[in-house]
Amino acid sequence: MTVKIFLNEDEIPRQWYNIAADMPTPMQPPLHPGTGQPIGPEDLAPVFPMNLIEQEVSQERWIDIPDEVLDKLLIWRPSPLYRAVKLEQHLQCPVKIYYKNEGVSPAGSHKPNTAIPQVYYNKVFGIKRISTETGAGQWGSALSFACNQFGLEAKVYMVRISFEQKPYRRLMMNTWGATCIPSPSTETEAGRSILAKDPNSPGSLGIAISEAVEDAVTSEAQGRPSTRYSLGSVLNHVMLHQTIIGLEAKKQLKIAGDYPDIVIGCAGGGSNFAGCAFPFLADKIAGKEIQVIAAEPFSCPTMTKGIFAYDFGDTVQMTPLLPMHTLGHSFIPAPIHAGGLRYHGMAPLVSQLILDGLIEPRAIHQLETFNAGVTWARTEGFISAPETNHALAAVIQEAKKAKEEGKEKTILVNWSGHGLVDLAAYDAFFQGKLTDYEMPQDEINEALKALEGFPKPKM
Repeated sequence: MTVKIFLNEDEIPRQWYNIAADMPTPMQPPLHPGTGQPIGPEDLAPVFPMNLIEQEVSQERWIDIPDEVLDKLLIWRPSPLYRAVKLEQHLQCPVKIYYKNEGVSPAGSHKPNTAIPQVYYNKVFGIKRISTETGAGQWGSALSFACNQFGLEAKVYMVRISFEQKPYRRLMMNTWGATCIPSPSTETEAGRSILAKDPNSPGSLGIAISEAVEDAVTSEAQGRPSTRYSLGSVLNHVMLHQTIIGLEAKKQLKIAGDYPDIVIGCAGGGSNFAGCAFPFLADKIAGKEIQVIAAEPFSCPTMTKGIFAYDFGDTVQMTPLLPMHTLGHSFIPAPIHAGGLRYHGMAPLVSQLILDGLIEPRAIHQLETFNAGVTWARTEGFISAPETNHALAAVIQEAKKAKEEGKEKTILVNWSGHGLVDLAAYDAFFQGKLTDYEMPQDEINEALKALEGFPKPKM
């Protein structure tokens, strides 16, 4: 028996949920790296359009979704909720497992949920061109799709190791009319400075962010069309846009007469995890008993081995200082196939909720995640992205734990994207070429030295 729960188009949420309005501990402000003082909207104006800056700093609980955005989201939303009956039967554990299928979007992941509104707000602000970074290529392809929908130009700096591992992501971007180049590149001062130190650099999200931000802030001087930068994770407005996932899931679980004991998502910068989890965390803040797990790689253990500190969001130190869990902006993760999880920092909203004990971070080894992905494919049928496999591994862990404890539990997982263009990673796994990476603590400590002398957030 397959259980699928669909919503009608008229049941799509009409507002996004802003968890900042309900957090037990208010998030601390980003700081200007030069003055150490909280940044104002004018400090962000060269990078983002003011209408998105307003969402970034908003404390309103509910923010209306524009009709023009809803019209584009309806191309694939509401997304279906499935019950993973065959996986349940395979595990033989006392659990019900539901998954929100975000792989049904044109780009194959959750990323268009924020790409569409970000491009829309840029367009109405008068912006003609957007620069961005991408790790595994999911964000780059989503932004390329969104720019195509609204007629904007897109320039994507893709982490070099993923650019080489995942050529079909680049081709997706090209198909939607975007330009995609490997990062670090020779097109920016940031890229050239990294290549001067390490000509064979595999790149990182931090480096690619530096290049994309530089592209945006120098666009006028370089004679390019009016450009702003767009980020696919980490920032408050990105988390906000993704909450459509959890808001839909709540409606669908109500139809099923169910509610999760555990909510699970993978977390690199935090967007797909937050999108599914934040609407349920609202219930937890209000007193509901629920466990919320954010799964990350052992090779990039931002939440589990990093520290909560003020740090740059990029490698070349162009962004404001953000209060977040971090491994240090100079940290270069191992070249695992889950490129979207290779980021040194974590969303400030997610980081603060970890400090408040509302989110449980968990690190998982690469081979365990691919074993989970294969198990999922051979039971539920869908081939998952390597990032998504981290969440599935956590699901299997929790199912086995429920069996050990003799407790019945309901689990909700955000199936954040398909792996149909990640099959080279599965091929490497089947051939035994993948290994587990665990970053030595001394390497992490060395990267964290760069934060000495930075302002300290309140704990």
